[in-house]
Amino acid sequence: MMQRGGLRLWTSLLVLSLFTAAQAYASEESGGKPTDHAAEIFRWINFAILGGVLIWVFAKLLPPVFHRNAERISSAITKATAEKDDADRRVREAESKLAHLEQEVAALRATAERESAAEGERIRALAQTDAKKVAVAAQAEIEATERAARMELKALAARLAVDGAESLLAKQLTAAAQDSLMDAFVKSLEGRPN
Repeated sequence: MMQRGGLRLWTSLLVLSLFTAAQAYASEESGGKPTDHAAEIFRWINFAILGGVLIWVFAKLLPPVFHRNAERISSAITKATAEKDDADRRVREAESKLAHLEQEVAALRATAERESAAEGERIRALAQTDAKKVAVAAQAEIEATERAARMELKALAARLAVDGAESLLAKQLTAAAQDSLMDAFVKSLEGRPN
């Protein structure tokens, strides 16, 4: 409703200015002096009407454009502020990590040295255990070899003793000695009860 009233007002002002312009043009054509003053007034009225129309057009068309532009700028500022806050947070985190980096490196070095020392001790303990196992195994092998050598030596000694006794017996055992041994054996058997 309000727009129609404003539209009527502007339309009537436009029509009035057209009539005034037509009158001023007609008076300029006639060449009279009193119309110069009227022409000056007409120019000012025409300027006011044209300015009013331009202001009205801009007042109708530009606020939505300005509003959209303001919203776009506002959202860009909000987004930029959020991104700046995020970037500031990441910078603070990075600075915090850098500040603690030397401590973390020192802690990692200390941990690596402790683990290295513990690993060295574990390897030494394993080597000592393995050396003891090898020594025990070597001792058992030596004892087994020694027993086998003693048994072989006993077997050799027994064989040599038997061979020596056999050869000695063969030398000392004559036919007469065999007969006498046989007789003594038979007599020993006769004296025994069955």
